[in-house]
Amino acid sequence: MVQQIRHNEPQYICIIPIDRITGNPDEEIMTFGVSASEAKNQGEQLLASTYSCHQSQVLELMQQARIEPIAQWCAPAEH
Repeated sequence: MVQQIRHNEPQYICIIPIDRITGNPDEEIMTFGVSASEAKNQGEQLLASTYSCHQSQVLELMQQARIEPIAQWCAPAEH
C-alpha cells in the first residue's frame, strides 16, 4: 500500500512497531491520514490485509502505536 502526502491538508502518521510479527526489533510500519483516527484506521487495515493479523493481534499492536501530526517540513514544496 502506498500513500501520498496531500497538499494543504493536515496530516497524521501512525507508527506501529511490528517486531512481534517479523522478529526484527527495529521494524515499524507507518500509515497516514488527514485525521488521527484515519491514520489509525489505515494502520489497522494494513495489519489485517498485508500481515494477516487477527483482530486481537491488531488491537495488541495498536496499543503500542504512536500517532503524531506530521511536521510542516514534510509537506511537498511549491515550485
